[in-house]
Amino acid sequence: MKIAEIRVREEEIPLTRPYTIANASYDRVTNFVVELRAGRLRGMGVASQDDEVTGETVEMCRQALDVDALEWLAGRDVREIQSICRELGKRMKKTPAARAAVDIALHDLLGRYLEMPLVKLLGGELRGMPTSITIGIEDVESTLEEAREYLGRGFRRIKVKLGRDLEEDVERLERLREICDREIGIRVDANRGYTVEQTIDFVERTLDLDIELIEQPLPVGWPERMAELPEEVRGKLAADESLLDEGDALRLIGERPICGIFNIKLMKCGGIWSGLRIATLAETSGVELMWGCMDESIIGISGALHAALASPATRYLDLDGSFDLARDVVSGGFELREGCLYPLDEPGLGIELV
Repeated sequence: MKIAEIRVREEEIPLTRPYTIANASYDRVTNFVVELRAGRLRGMGVASQDDEVTGETVEMCRQALDVDALEWLAGRDVREIQSICRELGKRMKKTPAARAAVDIALHDLLGRYLEMPLVKLLGGELRGMPTSITIGIEDVESTLEEAREYLGRGFRRIKVKLGRDLEEDVERLERLREICDREIGIRVDANRGYTVEQTIDFVERTLDLDIELIEQPLPVGWPERMAELPEEVRGKLAADESLLDEGDALRLIGERPICGIFNIKLMKCGGIWSGLRIATLAETSGVELMWGCMDESIIGISGALHAALASPATRYLDLDGSFDLARDVVSGGFELREGCLYPLDEPGLGIELV
């Protein structure tokens, strides 16, 4: 089953609702769509880079996904996916989102060739899991208004961006819990906006709010400071920007894990193959998994969902990136019911061009 044709196109997609995090604001996103064709079959992948996190700029992603740069894939047998993905890691080391686009397309194509949903091919099951949906940094009333909208749409897990002002952060969460019963999970993402002392203060002041987890409260270069946090605090911490690849996973695990949760994003680590290698390290070390995303097409969200459901360590999904797009290049991929994502019982990722 040899790759006969490679196609790449660039899509600039507006967001339905511009949002703000601790260090930036966004109103549109660039996605690169990769198609690998073999006979009548087509596998699709997507790249949505984030230079703030991985150092990969749009131009770097564009160059890495130039059709001429991908010519080495022509004639390769998709059934040799393990060796191809290993080579991808060497050829595209500094462009993980571009690598993820090719990786996802390979996995989609293999699933289509074998006429199996990718999750089954990876050893998982066709089942649903709740995903959180994200509220950016906003004032209290805007936060509550957006939360009511999401609750009305059936979501039961809400993630709130924090990290600019601790007092305002706590107030927003207190007011949010007032409108959310205890069956609604609340997660927070401080995007590297707190110090160690502020993180401890935040945890103590929100104990009665049942916060599920705290994503990346400390700057990336502070793993040793993270280890200073009390054990009960570290258990609720999810490493995001601190976790890019398998090497980072090993450093965070060390002799004893310094955080309780890994947030795996295909665009950070380079795709499904690398994501599952991190997942295996987490599973053997007792670290729970959260699978996150960038603002990316259904293609990437579906790839992450299939990978997540293939790992026994998966506890959380934060796969809401495609909901933010004003349009998408594909349909299908998954079904959203009452805030839960369910992969489709279709070959590969179950996606189709629109």
